[in-house]
Amino acid sequence: MTVRTRFAPSPTGFLHVGGLRTALYAYLIAKQNGGKFALRIEDTDQKRTVEGGVDNIIRSLAWAGIVADEGAHIDEQGKIMQVGDKGPYIQSERLDIYSKYAQELLDKGFAYYCFCTPERLESVRDYQQKNKLPTGYDRHCRDLGSDEVKSKMDAGETHVLRMKMPTEGTTVFQDLVHGEVTFKNELVDDQVILKTDGFPTYHLAMVVDDHLMEFTHVIRGEEWLSSTPKHIQLFKYFGWEVPQIAHLPLLLNADKSKLSKRQGDVAVEDYAKKGYLPEAMINFVAFLGWNPGTEQELYSMEQLIKEFKFEKVNKSGSVFNLEKLDWYNQQYIRSLSCEELVKVSMPWLLEAGLVNENTDRNWLEKALCLEKDRITTLAQLPEALGFVFKLPDYDGQILVWKKSSLEEVKNILPKLTDYLNTISVQEWNKEKLQAMLGEWTVQNGFANGAVLWPLRVSLSGQQNSPGPFEIAEVLGKEETVKRINIALGKLK
Repeated sequence: MTVRTRFAPSPTGFLHVGGLRTALYAYLIAKQNGGKFALRIEDTDQKRTVEGGVDNIIRSLAWAGIVADEGAHIDEQGKIMQVGDKGPYIQSERLDIYSKYAQELLDKGFAYYCFCTPERLESVRDYQQKNKLPTGYDRHCRDLGSDEVKSKMDAGETHVLRMKMPTEGTTVFQDLVHGEVTFKNELVDDQVILKTDGFPTYHLAMVVDDHLMEFTHVIRGEEWLSSTPKHIQLFKYFGWEVPQIAHLPLLLNADKSKLSKRQGDVAVEDYAKKGYLPEAMINFVAFLGWNPGTEQELYSMEQLIKEFKFEKVNKSGSVFNLEKLDWYNQQYIRSLSCEELVKVSMPWLLEAGLVNENTDRNWLEKALCLEKDRITTLAQLPEALGFVFKLPDYDGQILVWKKSSLEEVKNILPKLTDYLNTISVQEWNKEKLQAMLGEWTVQNGFANGAVLWPLRVSLSGQQNSPGPFEIAEVLGKEETVKRINIALGKLK
């Protein structure tokens, strides 16, 4: 049997980090078993569908390195297309299929028409809540006679189609994360499966599609756990095999509330725009609920494919710790070569107007690597590197080292300038500068800090910055001497 998994988001918003985790786990299971991973778009809730939502979902997954073997894709012209032989993979294009299976349930006596108005349903819910009863549909229309149903239909009364849940016994299933789960059938709602507009609800569409598309695993968020008895019953009504099911723990804020926009960014796109690397985001979300049981924290996608197991997924919710994501991003940024750093950070540098397509790449590599070990996200690079492109205005007092004095700085900088002017352009690199200035400092009887502190501040205009030799190499001889002379002017 070929393992087939899917990610089936609703385009009612942009891709959520929780959705990314679901997609990742489904992708890992498919790939480690040599199977197929599909992207299905569940857009049956037309009123809540967000413009650009499908496009965002596909692009966000691709950014993270998760590309579906079949399902919804974006072509070279930027248009949404579908790949695979089990489509359509967009549910709004499958209405005839759902109508056919809804009718089959009706014919078999497993579903019924419900004519209850929204006002009646609200009244029932209020009564249940006031009397501390389980909330849910009271099955008012379940036993309507065929003549009464026909009369209401002929009169044009608004209606939905509901499934008939058994009112006795239990539904027991094995969840890949939670183990054996049991529900009393009498407490499970007679769910609406076909709405007044003819569109199916999630419950019917999901079951029909998962069967017809031959998915072996259903991986989704814990919020769907209570709906699983309905889905299992639908599979049974149709005589279909139930796929393996896994419900992933909730993502939580630091205060243990459910992760939401009210407490920070939740869309994958937000983190991409802030300059988080896809490798860091994937590594981070993989650990939101999964623990391999080792000390290793950095995993490539290939390693995740090899190591991931549902047995290692926690049952309880996972806290979305932004500090941990920052740590992951720092590790991955530091692992980049200077050439790779230029490539991934170019959008931010171009937007800030610091570079253009003609900027010397070799020079830019050296410049960016000044800050490689100091930044958390790529979006911080333009501000962090601003001093390289334009010396910021600064107070001359910061040129004075804590163990030095203004007079000493006034004495050292002119001598330092004279010495730097004797160094050839061919020798102007950080290794030579460090060695030569080290000798010069000793020969003149200066303390290292008394020389290096004002040199570094002169070149950066900042109290905190990369080392002076690295900056000097990037700036070049002429600009280095020029900036030291500017510093001297601030000491007068």
